Amino acid sequence: MTAADATYVDVAGHPVRVRVSGPADGPPVVLLHGIARSLEDWQLTHDLLAARGYRVLSTDLPGFGLTRRMPGRAGLAAFARAVVGVLDTLDERRPVHLMGNSLGGAVAMTVAAEHPGRVATLVLANSAGFGREANLSLGSMGYAVLAALPGIGRRFRGRARAAGVQVNRDLFHDPRHATEELIRHAGKVGGQPDFRGTFVATLLSLGVPVLGTYPGWRRALLARTAAARVPTLVVWGDADKVLPVKHFHAAVAALPHARSHLFPATGHMPQIERAADFAALAAGFLDSAAGRAKDGAEDAAGAGAAPVAGAPDEAR
Repeated sequence: MTAADATYVDVAGHPVRVRVSGPADGPPVVLLHGIARSLEDWQLTHDLLAARGYRVLSTDLPGFGLTRRMPGRAGLAAFARAVVGVLDTLDERRPVHLMGNSLGGAVAMTVAAEHPGRVATLVLANSAGFGREANLSLGSMGYAVLAALPGIGRRFRGRARAAGVQVNRDLFHDPRHATEELIRHAGKVGGQPDFRGTFVATLLSLGVPVLGTYPGWRRALLARTAAARVPTLVVWGDADKVLPVKHFHAAVAALPHARSHLFPATGHMPQIERAADFAALAAGFLDSAAGRAKDGAEDAAGAGAAPVAGAPDEAR
C-alpha cells in the first residue's frame, strides 16, 4: 500500500512527504486525503490521472500519513498553508486542480478561499463541511491510545487492531476494499509519533465528539467558496457511513454553480471504490473547465480586454 516512489520536500524547514507523477508540462492536479489518512488514499486516481497526461501531486497533510506535524495548531488553516508551501517548494505557480476527500475537501476549499488565484478547479469527494454529522470512531481512537501506554498497552493491542480493521471496512460499501495491505498501512500511519495529537487537535478544531461539527466554520467556508465561484465538481458515494449522503444534497444546495455526481453502492472513498470511473469523471470535468477557460479568454481578447487571472467568471 505504501507509495514506493513518494519522497520528502522541505516546507519551511519541515519535511513533507509528497508523490509527483506525470509530464512536467501537464495540467497540475493536487490530491488531498482525509483525517487520519495518507496520500496513499489517492494512489489509484493519482496513477490514472498521470497516465492521462496530468502533472499529479499527492501530499500527506502534516501530522498524518508518514509526515511529522509542523509548528502550530492543526486545523484547516494550517493544512492549507502546508499545501501552498508544498506548491511553492516545487515551484508550481500555475493554478492547480485541487481534489480533496473528506477533510481534504475542506482543506481544498480553504486553499481556494485564501488563495483563489492559485486554484483552477475543485473536485470535492465526500467532503467535510456540508453537515453536522461526522461518524468517526472515537472508540477505535481510544483503544489506540490505550495500546500505546507502557506496561498495560499490550492488553489493548488486540482490541485496537480489531477496532481499526472495522473502521477501515466501514469506509467502503464493499468491505473487500479494506485489504490486509490497506489495514497494515493504516496501522503504520496510526503509529506515527504525531498522529494522535494531530488527530485530536484537528477533531476539536472542527467540532465536538458526539455533538458534531461546529456550524460557524462551515457557514463561513461555504460562503467564501460559493462567492469565489471556482468551477467545482461534487462527488459522493450514496452508502457513505462517515459523511452520509444528505451532505451531498446540502453541498449541491450550498454551491449552486457546481456540477455533481452520486455514485451508487459506494462508500466514503469513491476514488478507491470506483477508481476508474472517478478518474474518468474528474478528467472529463477538468477538460471541460479548461475548455471554458480558453473560450472565455478568447472572447475577452476579441473584445479588446486582457483576461484577468483569478477573475470570478474565468474558467466557468
